[in-house]
Amino acid sequence: MEVPTIGFGVWQVPEDEVVSAVRTALDAGYRHVDTASAYGNERGVGQALAESDVDRDEVFVTTKVWNDDHGRDATFRAFDASMERLGLDVLDLYLVHWPVPRQDRYVETWEALRELRDGGRVRAVGVCNFHEEHLQRAHDETGEWPSINQIELHPYLQQLALRAFHEEHGIVTESWSPLASGQQVLDDPVVTRVARRHGATPAQVVIAWHLALGLVVIPKSVTPTRIVENLAAVDLTLTGQDVEELSTLDRGFRTGPNPDDFNEV
Repeated sequence: MEVPTIGFGVWQVPEDEVVSAVRTALDAGYRHVDTASAYGNERGVGQALAESDVDRDEVFVTTKVWNDDHGRDATFRAFDASMERLGLDVLDLYLVHWPVPRQDRYVETWEALRELRDGGRVRAVGVCNFHEEHLQRAHDETGEWPSINQIELHPYLQQLALRAFHEEHGIVTESWSPLASGQQVLDDPVVTRVARRHGATPAQVVIAWHLALGLVVIPKSVTPTRIVENLAAVDLTLTGQDVEELSTLDRGFRTGPNPDDFNEV
């Protein structure tokens, strides 16, 4: 199956705002919505999908199992709860949200996702925030690589080694926090210079950079004009020079936790 290369992320979008935000995104042309049980807005996403004129089969929907639901039985229960909130019969993509190394149950959780897929309840399964060693162990113990790894990725955190590992093993790279937090990346002189060249916004340039690298990207906004502007980045073609300049900005800067140390449940 195919995943739309630009999606609409709803992290930190409150339940009372997510319905209008998702409906605006669908009306604008997004066909990929990314949520998670931990976001607390799956029910609103499901309501927006039900109320939209866009046919359900045209929208690629992702959600994720949270850290306190690792393990086979707990994952199955969490999946059922997410599907009830979303109001869906079949999910397009289900992800392990974090590896949570201290629990040491991510392989069992990954195996549970594979069972859900093999049972026809979800079309594709993958992970989030896995480093190479997590991916390798999941493969070694189950014989299968995740189809996708959703990771923090933006010009200040380019994840070159992990992306190369993905490429080697046929894993799709999906970028969360693709614009980074705050204005640091969007105000960067290189980003603003490229934006001026194209008469585009800095956000459009950064999103286009992700797409030029062959990544799946899920920008988030609740502002209708920005929702539309972000999607317009699919029509922005960066030059090789643009991509090269933006690719010099890597500084290993994380806006979120390091997966090796994040053990919150």
